[in-house]
Amino acid sequence: MGEDMPCFEFNEVSFTWPGGRTILHRQSFTLPEGGFTLVRGPSGAGKSTLLRLMNRLEESGDGEILYRGKKLRNLEPTALRQQVAYLQQTPVIPDRSVREILLLPFAFRINSGKTSPSDDALYKMLGAVQMDDIGLDESGIALSGGQRQRLSLLRTLVAGPRVLLLDEPTASLDSESRRCVEDMTEAACRQGTTVVMITHDGFTPKTLPAVEITLADGRVSVCR
Repeated sequence: MGEDMPCFEFNEVSFTWPGGRTILHRQSFTLPEGGFTLVRGPSGAGKSTLLRLMNRLEESGDGEILYRGKKLRNLEPTALRQQVAYLQQTPVIPDRSVREILLLPFAFRINSGKTSPSDDALYKMLGAVQMDDIGLDESGIALSGGQRQRLSLLRTLVAGPRVLLLDEPTASLDSESRRCVEDMTEAACRQGTTVVMITHDGFTPKTLPAVEITLADGRVSVCR
């Protein structure tokens, strides 16, 4: 890929929900490869929909979305989502042990060639997000809301996605959990992962420059 090629490129993209609410109206913009992008805008503006368009959980109407120079609509969704991971606002935790939850991505055929981390590596990951007091055999659904969100993010990161789409990952978290999640996303970006995060709370990365895009009334404005 060329050095200056963006991670995502929106070319005259439109998206309208059935019933007539327009989320995007012929918008063109780019998101940088390996960068940290913050998505802001009023409630109901379509920020979540914008992220879901990037890994084909929703399909655009008019226009074209490119991912690393390739037409998004031509990429097989399962393979795309292995590279472009989406973490929704409310964590979905199955009734399994912490170990099973963290290793869940390796149960999918698309990751069958990857080596799953050892217990020692999993404990190290938990310790990095201040969850070193959590045992791998503990039930994931017994954890607090903040712990479940951190566990969900770890589960998303463990398979090594190229892109991390985060839908308000710190909403409703206490300050300690919020800092942990923010630090995790910055660390992932420093290691080369492209991060696109919806935020309402005025967060900006402490250690990285960020591109800010604002979505309102079907239009996108970009501040670099």
